[in-house]
Amino acid sequence: MPTDSVGRFLAALAPERREAVGAKPHQEQERLAAAWEQELQGDDELDTLDELSPPAAEAEAARRVLDRGIDQQPGAR
Repeated sequence: MPTDSVGRFLAALAPERREAVGAKPHQEQERLAAAWEQELQGDDELDTLDELSPPAAEAEAARRVLDRGIDQQPGAR
């Protein structure tokens, strides 16, 4: 199991998204991992889910980060 935030973030992603994010520059992966960490820490619903299933909470936070478009570069919309 990865111990760094980028590795943990990538592990929490669905396989098809993991491949896409893994192809991004490492700096972008670090930015996404930081957003993922903030999502995990800042959402009370994920706290409850984390008590039931930590992997499910991590996967949900990763999905939210990518679905919000955080994975897009500024001005890419």
